[in-house]
Amino acid sequence: MQRTDILSCGYKIIQDDSAFCFGIDAVLLSAFTKFKKGAAVFDLGTGNGILPLLLNAKAKELKSAHGAGDCHFTGLEVQKGAAEMARESVLLNGLEGQIEIVEGNICDVRKIFPAQTVDVVVTNPPYMLPSAAKANARDEKTIARHEVLCTLDDIVGAAKWLLKSNGSFFMIHRPYRLSEIFSSLEKYHLTPRRMQLVYPKIDQAPEMVLIEARPNYKPDLKIEAPLIMYGSDGEYTSDFKAYCGNFFN
Repeated sequence: MQRTDILSCGYKIIQDDSAFCFGIDAVLLSAFTKFKKGAAVFDLGTGNGILPLLLNAKAKELKSAHGAGDCHFTGLEVQKGAAEMARESVLLNGLEGQIEIVEGNICDVRKIFPAQTVDVVVTNPPYMLPSAAKANARDEKTIARHEVLCTLDDIVGAAKWLLKSNGSFFMIHRPYRLSEIFSSLEKYHLTPRRMQLVYPKIDQAPEMVLIEARPNYKPDLKIEAPLIMYGSDGEYTSDFKAYCGNFFN
């Protein structure tokens, strides 16, 4: 069943409880992502359009503070229902001139979009490899969570195709797949520049990793301070809430 939620930035987003609703990983990725005024930003696997909405709100803050020019956001989504919800959310917020939603497969990026035309690529991709039971499944949640329609390699290759030579690629993923991530980045000549691990609690293993990479950049990886989500009281830590900006306001 569809519902309309209101984000802390004031934007409305249409979600469907039977599909895959956005989670805190999208909020983290939007906070980790950096871009300049007038940037062309591309979201690979946009789902219901949460990242373009959050990043557009971030761009508005930049414009207000620094006089930055308008950015443009493109979200690519393979699932028809999710793409339609994303378009409806764009219309609902009057952002047609700033956000474009395209229905299509990440594997077809080279056929749909010209090369080296984007300043920033972001992705909150399917984290899991398809198990034997999921290999042929095509329901919304399986497609969002498992690599059944595209692989990690497809995603990184698409990012490299889209990025300008001085562009940046931002990704959130699971730490247990870091070796694959670094291998794929190297294959497509994307150099890791920043990495940050996100821990549920200070005494637990990390659950998420944020990575920034750039095309053909000199090896100089910066490991940022770990981010702890929950304190001993079970509430979000003050550092975590500050990191996520006004999302919790």
